[in-house]
Amino acid sequence: MTDGRTVYFEFTVIGAQVRVAAIDAASGVEVSIVGAVGVPRHDLERVALRKLMKRLEKDP
Repeated sequence: MTDGRTVYFEFTVIGAQVRVAAIDAASGVEVSIVGAVGVPRHDLERVALRKLMKRLEKDP
């Protein structure tokens, strides 16, 4: 799904929520999502990655 791109994930816990940033290493494009602390990490990464890929499709 990453098309060979390197993607970094940053997790920041804010109370009962976690902010997940997905950053494309090549372009520096960053998107973020907010989810509940109890949601599995891989699910949050998957959603953030999907959002990043859609953003990169619009503006490669």
